[in-house]
Amino acid sequence: MSGAISSNYALAPSSYGMLGELVQGASTVQTQLDALAQQASTGNISQTYSGLGANALTDLNLNTEIAQNNTYVANITSANTTIGITQTVMNQLSKIASGISSQLDNITGTSISTLAEQAQNDLQQVANLLNTQNGTNYIFAGQDASNPPVPNPGAILSSPFFTQIQAAVAGLATNGAATTMATSLSVASSNTLPTAGGTSPFSAALSPPPANFQATVETGPGQSTSVGLLASANTYATSSGPYTTGSYTRDLMNALAMVGSLTPASASAAGFTGLISDIQTSLTGAISAMANEEGGLGATQDSLTATSTTLGNVTTALKTQVSSVQDVNMAQTLSNLTMVQTQLQASYKLIASVQSLSLANYV
Repeated sequence: MSGAISSNYALAPSSYGMLGELVQGASTVQTQLDALAQQASTGNISQTYSGLGANALTDLNLNTEIAQNNTYVANITSANTTIGITQTVMNQLSKIASGISSQLDNITGTSISTLAEQAQNDLQQVANLLNTQNGTNYIFAGQDASNPPVPNPGAILSSPFFTQIQAAVAGLATNGAATTMATSLSVASSNTLPTAGGTSPFSAALSPPPANFQATVETGPGQSTSVGLLASANTYATSSGPYTTGSYTRDLMNALAMVGSLTPASASAAGFTGLISDIQTSLTGAISAMANEEGGLGATQDSLTATSTTLGNVTTALKTQVSSVQDVNMAQTLSNLTMVQTQLQASYKLIASVQSLSLANYV
């Protein structure tokens, strides 16, 4: 009897040692099951870089490049939005120029006052259009985008720019068309601010703007593209003709200020017909230059769109590489998951059997 009891006690430690090993093994299988379940749920090998092992650095570099490309694409999208707004404004400026020019064809002493009033309203509208914003950025201000290119558009009709052109037009009968136009162009060409005794209606940054002052957009590592136009200077086009300041916006504003300064008495001046012809010539040049500017904007937009497409294709390729490093083989993962689930169930059954055996040793 005592021998049998001794035999039972001798088996117990061995049974409990086996049970501990089985429990530890089951815990390991459970950990494997949890990892496979997460992989099946997320599709990713791991939720951390450390879980990727030797592929961690590759994954990090690929995702960094993808993020950079996404930033460049976002920059281009924003730039193209700005260009679209700029083109809309340019179209409005061109319509104003064409409209006032066509009305000069039939100007008479009785229609001068009405046309002069319209020209003054158009001049105020042009000043406001040049202050158009995309979000908080002034699109015609170049790199000085946080400040309006025309600081005080509401006071343009009382500015030195307008009042000095008005004075030049008032002297038409005495000075003739050629001198009147030359004086007016000189006023419109000024880059000296009113605070310094000049007549420029533009901001200090745009009177005149330095070379390559357009806003830029970053399109790649160390790569950028100039976008947008400037309120006071041409970007893509060259203004030509006998009556130009060299800037289509200045020419348009000058023409509007001159027409806005006409009075019924102006029609009786000897140089009236010649002055109207000169203003129309200046407007024709401005309209042509604006068309060329819009063409330049369109070419820039096409180039940016092509760059964005290329970046998108590169990003797609990079994502494929990330997938090969980061994503699981779902079919294999599901198969492994089923296998490990079966293995865990078998472990639990074996543990239950050993527990029953161990308890029986005490009976």
